[in-house]
Amino acid sequence: MKQAFPSELPVIALRHPVILPAMILPMFVGEDRERLAMEAARLCGGYLLLTGCWDGAAELHGKDASAAGPPPFGCVALLLRSTELEDGRLKVLVQGIAKARILEITKTEPHRRARIEPVVEEEPPVDQELVQLMEQVRHAARRLFLIRGISSGDAGAILEGVRSPGRLADLIAMNLDPEGGVCREFTAPGDPVRRLHQVHELLRRELDRMEVRVEIELEAENALRRRHKERYLREQLRAIRRELGEWNEEGDAVLLREKIDEAGMPEAARREAIRQLQRLEQMPPDAAESAVVRTYLDWLTEMPWNKVTPDRLDLKEASRVLDEDHYDMERVKERILDFLGVCKLKRSVRGPILCLVGPPGVGKTSLGRSIARAMGRRFVRMSLGGIRDEAEIRGHRRTYLGALPGRIIEGIRNAGTRNPVFMLDEIDKVGRDFRGDPAAALLEVLDPEQNRNFSDHYLNVAFDLSSVLFITTANAADSIPAALLDRLEVIHLTGYTEREKIVIAEKFLLPRQLSAHGLSREVLAVHSRTLAEIVRRYTQESGVRQLEREIASLCRKVARRMAEGASPPFRVTRRALKGYLGPPPFAESEVRKDNPPGVALGLAWTPHGGEVLTVEASVMPGKGELILTGHMGEVMKESARAALSYVRSRSESLAIPSDFYTNQDVHLHVPAGAIPKDGPSAGLAMAVALVSALSQRPVRAGVAMTGEISLLGDVLPVGGLKEKVLAALRHQIREVIVPAGNEADVRELPAYLKRRLKAIPVQHLGQVFGSVLGSTISGERGDV
Repeated sequence: MKQAFPSELPVIALRHPVILPAMILPMFVGEDRERLAMEAARLCGGYLLLTGCWDGAAELHGKDASAAGPPPFGCVALLLRSTELEDGRLKVLVQGIAKARILEITKTEPHRRARIEPVVEEEPPVDQELVQLMEQVRHAARRLFLIRGISSGDAGAILEGVRSPGRLADLIAMNLDPEGGVCREFTAPGDPVRRLHQVHELLRRELDRMEVRVEIELEAENALRRRHKERYLREQLRAIRRELGEWNEEGDAVLLREKIDEAGMPEAARREAIRQLQRLEQMPPDAAESAVVRTYLDWLTEMPWNKVTPDRLDLKEASRVLDEDHYDMERVKERILDFLGVCKLKRSVRGPILCLVGPPGVGKTSLGRSIARAMGRRFVRMSLGGIRDEAEIRGHRRTYLGALPGRIIEGIRNAGTRNPVFMLDEIDKVGRDFRGDPAAALLEVLDPEQNRNFSDHYLNVAFDLSSVLFITTANAADSIPAALLDRLEVIHLTGYTEREKIVIAEKFLLPRQLSAHGLSREVLAVHSRTLAEIVRRYTQESGVRQLEREIASLCRKVARRMAEGASPPFRVTRRALKGYLGPPPFAESEVRKDNPPGVALGLAWTPHGGEVLTVEASVMPGKGELILTGHMGEVMKESARAALSYVRSRSESLAIPSDFYTNQDVHLHVPAGAIPKDGPSAGLAMAVALVSALSQRPVRAGVAMTGEISLLGDVLPVGGLKEKVLAALRHQIREVIVPAGNEADVRELPAYLKRRLKAIPVQHLGQVFGSVLGSTISGERGDV
C-alpha cells in the first residue's frame, strides 16, 4: 500500500535506539542541525526520516545511490509532540510509519535531506509451519512479559491481533532490544520468516536468562523466610556465583588441611581431623553446625602436639633460682633438687606428682613458678577452688551448645608447649554436686601411668600429658580425697618463724613494694626492729601475705606524704610506726603469772597456723553431768569424754574424791566460742584442766601442752608441731609439753627456736600431772 508522505524528507541519525514501524519513541534533540531538521519536518506535514548511523553517508551527497554500493535504509516517522526543556533541548515524541530506502542524499547543510522510496515487504504464504512458529513466538513472548510483570491479558490481546510474521517480529524486537542492536538489522527489507526465527531465538535466550534470575530470586526469598536479611543477600550472591561458575569453596578447606599437616598430630587425632574436615567441606558455609566443626578443627590444630620446651636441668642454676626466690625452705628445696637430679639422669620428668601442703602465704604458688623458671619451662596455673563441675576438668561433649575443652587442655594450648609446669592450686577445695566429681576426673590427670592417653570430652582424642610437670597445692591434706591423695607426694611447708619473716621482709617484700610504689631505700628506710614490730603487733599468721599488705600500706603513706610536699628521706622507727599504720590490732601476748585452778593452756593447729587455746574447767554441785561449750567439734568432744573417763578411773591416785561424779557437774569450756574448734590434740590440756579443777591445784604458769590421750592415759603424737611451737612463742610461752612420739619433729626445729623454748616429751598423763600440778600427784599408770 502506498504511503501518504513526501518523497523527500529531512533526515536525523539515531545514535542508540532504532525505530520500527508502529513504534513510538521519545527523542531528545539538542544540536542545531537536528533542530533545523525538526523545523523542516513540520513543513513536510510532520514527517521525517530516522536512520541509524551508517558508514559512507557523506559520500552519497550529490551522487547516485547505486554509485555508493548498497543504499542504507531508515524508517519514516511522524512527529507527534515536541516540548522545550529548561536546558535548551527539545523532547520529541515520534511514531514509526513505514520502512524506506534512501535513494539519494540531496542536502547536507544546514540539515540533511534525502530522497526516499517506501519499502514494501512481500508477505510469505501462510502454511502450517509458519502458523506454528508464530504461535511459539507469541507463547514465549507472553511468558517473558509475565516474568517481567507486564499484564499477560493486554500483551496477549496485542500479540493475537498481529497476523503478519514481519510485523510480529518487529513488535517483539522493539520490546526485547531497547539498545537497538537487533532492531537495526530489521530496518532493511528482508525475509519476514527469517526475522521471526531471529526473534524466536532472542526470546529463548532472554527467557533462559530471566528464568535463572527468577530461580535465584525464589531461592533467596526462601532463605529470607528461614533466616534473616543477611542470609538472603549471602544466598543470592552464592547462587549467582554458582551460575556464573565462579563459586570456590575450597579456600578454607585447603588452609585447614595445611594446618592439620603442620600440627604433627598422632595418627588417631589426624584421622579424626580429616574426617571432620570432610564433613565441613560438605556443609554450607553458613550452616550452624559448620561453625561448631570449624571451632573443633581450630582447637585440634592449635594444640602443641609436638612442641616441646628444652629442659634446663642444671642443678646449680636451679639451686640459685630457688634461693633467689625463696628464703629457707631447705627441706622443700632439697626435694625439688632431688627430683630434678633424677630427671637429668633419666632424661624424663615422669615421676610422682608433688603436692605442696601448708598454710596460706608461705609461698606455695611462687615455688611452682620458681621451679618452672629453674627448668626453663612455661608456667601454667589453674585454680581449683570452688570447682564443682567435672566438665571444668574434662570438657563438655560437642553435642552441647557452646561446648569447650576442659581447663587442662585449655592451659596446655595457652602454654604453647606440651611440657609446661602446670600448677593445680587449692586442690583441697574441690567440691562436688549433681554435675559430677572433679576430684575423680583429676585421678587420670595426676596418674603418671594413665595421663599418657588423657582424653578430653571435647577433643575426644588422646593427648599425652606425661611430659607435663604437675604440682598441686593445698592448705590441708586431710580434705583431699583419699584416692587422689594416694597419687601425690606430699611436701609439708611449715609456717615462718618471726626471724624468718623479718629476713623475708628485708630481702623480698620491702624491695618489691618499694619498686611497686615508685620508692627506693634512699627515700624510705625501715629498720629491722621496725619490721619485727610489724610482725609482732600488726600480723598474726603463718605466712607473710598480711605482712606484705602492711608494708604496702606503709609505702602508700610515704608516697602520699611526698605527693603533699614532704621531703625525703623517711625513716620509720618503732615509735613512728603508729603514725603510719595506726594502732596495732594485736597486743603483745604475755602468759599469765598465775593460773586459777581449772585453767590450762593447749596448742591447736589451723590451716592458717598455730593457736594457743585456753581450756577452762569448772566443778559445781549437780548429778555428774559433763557440759561442753565453746563450739567444739565431735572429735574434740570425744577427747573431753575420754579425759573425764580417765580421771574417774584414776581418782584415787589423783587424790580426787571417788564419788565426785555422783554429786557434781563438770563444765569444760574453750573461749572464743564463735570460732569452730575440733581435733584430738586438745585432749591433754582438757585432762589437765579437769584434774586441776577437781583437785583445786593450779597449773604451773608459762606451760602449754598438746597431745591426744587414750583411756589408758597414753599421750599420743599429733601434727603441726612447728606451727604450735611458733604460736607458743608469740604468747611468750617458754615451756611446751609434747608427746614423746613427736621428738623427731622437735629435733627438726631450728636451733634458735630450741634455744628459746623448752620442749618436754611425755608418754603418759601421770608424767604431765607430776610436772604441772605438783609432785604429790601420782604418775603411776594403775589399773583400769
